[in-house]
Amino acid sequence: MAATILEEQIQKCGYRSDGDVCELYLGRRRLRDVADLSRFRLLKYLWLNHNKISKVDFLGSNFRLTELYLNHNDLCHITGSLKHLTSLHTLMLNDNHLTSLQAAVKELKGMTNLRVLNLFHNPLEQDAGYRHTVIHHLPSVQLLDREHVTQKERQEAFQVFNPHRTSVIQSLGFGRRTDSVLGSRAAQSSIGHRPPKGNRTITSKSNGNDALTLEDKVLLRGYQRSVMQFTLLDWNKVPAAKLKRSEEKSMEAPQLLTVEFR
Repeated sequence: MAATILEEQIQKCGYRSDGDVCELYLGRRRLRDVADLSRFRLLKYLWLNHNKISKVDFLGSNFRLTELYLNHNDLCHITGSLKHLTSLHTLMLNDNHLTSLQAAVKELKGMTNLRVLNLFHNPLEQDAGYRHTVIHHLPSVQLLDREHVTQKERQEAFQVFNPHRTSVIQSLGFGRRTDSVLGSRAAQSSIGHRPPKGNRTITSKSNGNDALTLEDKVLLRGYQRSVMQFTLLDWNKVPAAKLKRSEEKSMEAPQLLTVEFR
């Protein structure tokens, strides 16, 4: 039945060959399964909404898909079904039976082109921190569940999933010490003292056995050494060569103004 509906739709749209098919509308056809669509290599837009589909195993080679509508179906999971569709810009998965939020974001996190995503009306929506989790793992998404992702939400998601780095950045940015992350070297450098040469380990003040990660060490070092210097010269006060030759007295060298800031 599914294959018959597919062929009817192709004829209805007037496609002469598989290579001509760039969009297919198969919504509201009460489909429980879908014939393999790999032969449509140029397929970009696919509507399968309002059906009874329970698994997605028919998009193995449709790498050009940019819009996929699977909303209002019977999907319980999407693991191993969509992660290869890295060209997707719009993905509708709302009104299904997806239960695992972690499995869903793991499947979708490689889609760096994804801008529009709907996951509402799924059981996973009830997970604590649902929206922050999706925003953190899928940073390219700009419209989530029909609401724009704000910069404030991105900052909150970063703070939730990176509390350690957030504390480091805040302590460096405001020039203060913090017991949770600043170690002996960071604390001493904040008051202008260098540690003994023999002690080069950055350890947590709250627990001497815990060490900062390599990424945090690089971040901390960058803040300590990121000094910018500008030298300014007022060219309006620099005499021309002809004026220099005509002056009897020696001319004063122009002054340079150097500004340094971190």
